[in-house]
Amino acid sequence: MTDLTLTLDQVEALATETLVSAGASRQQAASVARSTRLAERDGVRSHGLMYIPIYAEHLRCGKVLGAAVPTVTRPRPGAIHVDAAHGFAHAAIDSGWPEFDAAVREQGVAAMAVSRSYNCGVLGHHAERLAESGLVGLCFTNAPASMAPIGGTKAVIGTNPFALAVPDGSGGARLVIDQSASAIAKSEIILRARKGEPIEPGWALDAAGHPTEDAEAALAGSMLPVGGQKGFGMGLMVEIFAAALSGGNLGMEASPFSGPKGGPPGTGQFFIGFDPAAFSDDGFGAAMTRLTEAITSQEGARLPGARRAANRARIERGGVTVDATLMDRIKAA
Repeated sequence: MTDLTLTLDQVEALATETLVSAGASRQQAASVARSTRLAERDGVRSHGLMYIPIYAEHLRCGKVLGAAVPTVTRPRPGAIHVDAAHGFAHAAIDSGWPEFDAAVREQGVAAMAVSRSYNCGVLGHHAERLAESGLVGLCFTNAPASMAPIGGTKAVIGTNPFALAVPDGSGGARLVIDQSASAIAKSEIILRARKGEPIEPGWALDAAGHPTEDAEAALAGSMLPVGGQKGFGMGLMVEIFAAALSGGNLGMEASPFSGPKGGPPGTGQFFIGFDPAAFSDDGFGAAMTRLTEAITSQEGARLPGARRAANRARIERGGVTVDATLMDRIKAA
């Protein structure tokens, strides 16, 4: 079988039908498929179609409940809580989003916590969603433990990314910061392992605690935090918001996002939205213009998220190339 080139519409349809066939409801599948489309559109292959066979496996083994119906409550004017009911995080986030968006606009600032959840895909896309509606978005998600504290040997927290997006005043995002507490996202190591490719130095340790460039050995060991102790501290911050505050499982209590072992991970997400108009009239937009121009005016410098934006334009024109091996795995799923 040769490699295929798919349009983004075809990517979304393929993801939807594969997940429905594996036991997801249309509501659950549609939210995940939309996230898959966005990941492929931005060139984030590690969170795109590559994950669909994993999602299908987890639907079949019960790590994700395909028929789950999220429950949305609003215990305080500025607080939204969504119980994902061990379904996909994407569907839970979509269910709570209208009330969350309304609360931000009413209060000036509001938060949405999601519990009993799962992998939410590219976190930056959720922050960008807020920016596209004129709001500042700050997002957190925790993950199963894969990082030990500096000086320790037992994993306590996951790669635990956070994301920040700022509106550009024209229906888009001026910049998107999306980074994990680890030196690299774990999904990138999984991708390298599937391809039989080495990882970069400084990404991970093997099971014995030694530096490794072997992707399989890294998956059996632990991730390294970016910036040493500072990166681990950032991961702890995310853990507090996404797990302790949302009511999700701590990373060390969650089952892995990969493989069939264990029940639902039950991790969490936490989103904070800010309406700039509640804090300043035109000052915010003007300040962001001065700040970003100070970066982009320097030769060779770029804003966070610029690479994804460039990928976006290219892939929307040329489509997504799916290698034959991945397509076989999707068909098998």
